[in-house]
Amino acid sequence: MSQVVTPSRFRTVLVSFLKWFDADCAAEDIEKLKERPDEVEWIRTIPFAILHLGCLGVIWTGWSWFAVGAAIFLYFVRMFAITGFYHRYFSHRTFSTSRFGQFLFAVWGGACVQRGALWWAYTHRHHHQHSDEECDKHSPRQHGFIWAHIGWITSAKNFPTDYKRVKDLAKFPELVFLNRFDWLVPGIYAVALFVFGKLLAIYAPSLGVTGGQMLVWGFFVSTTVLFHGTACINSMAHVFGKKRYQTGDDSRNSLILSLITLGEGWHNNHHKHMGCVRQGFYWWELDITYYVLKMMSWTGLIWDLRPVPTDAYDPARQLPKDKAA
Repeated sequence: MSQVVTPSRFRTVLVSFLKWFDADCAAEDIEKLKERPDEVEWIRTIPFAILHLGCLGVIWTGWSWFAVGAAIFLYFVRMFAITGFYHRYFSHRTFSTSRFGQFLFAVWGGACVQRGALWWAYTHRHHHQHSDEECDKHSPRQHGFIWAHIGWITSAKNFPTDYKRVKDLAKFPELVFLNRFDWLVPGIYAVALFVFGKLLAIYAPSLGVTGGQMLVWGFFVSTTVLFHGTACINSMAHVFGKKRYQTGDDSRNSLILSLITLGEGWHNNHHKHMGCVRQGFYWWELDITYYVLKMMSWTGLIWDLRPVPTDAYDPARQLPKDKAA
């Protein structure tokens, strides 16, 4: 027997498609959504799947040194937007900037294709409030490694933005707009890369670059790797590494993850003192995001960088080395 498509079912499917373009379309009761079980919302996650499948475009476009170099460059430029702006500014407000500055940061972060700054901040603040507890959206301890890394982002209960939890940001309509229409900046970014590649093919043919090649490498490949680099903090930084502080969760410090994420790998440091702009507390803990933010403060674009509290260096407040693993 064929399944009858009821009006309510049709509306549900239609809304799922519309949310590709308007994240706040037909907003549901967030508290009721939280009570739903974790399950994949297949229609809503099609764009996420397309992002990954787009990497297969290299089969048709091939590669060039310029395209691969651009992908690597754009990975780190946008990783800084995630670590410096989405995380250390919007989520934790570890420094100050102007209204124009935060709008610029939100646009920059939007090119990372990790949704809007307000959704990102709300989700991350919730993580800190409930780190590795049952209601933590991406805890390896509670939900397993794969779900913590990628599964949680496909769940219907994790799509909405609870604007009540980010009132300090939601009072700016331009930020709400970018958060609501979170496809806009990535769309412009993808088109710009394609056009740039076409122009290079015309005016610098010796580079061997095409529009399709720049789109595949600069957008699909670079963005997919960027997502998984960011997601490593949700998954691997709660499983691998060492603990300096007792934080009540599984957060750990890792040099390797810090290299991948420009300093976010000092995750146990961060969970102990989340309000400071620096996450690598000691000179040997490489924190490129902090170094760049420090240089930005010299220009006057940002200011009031919140320092590491002095008690962070008190050995009495740190775990003995034999318990740090």
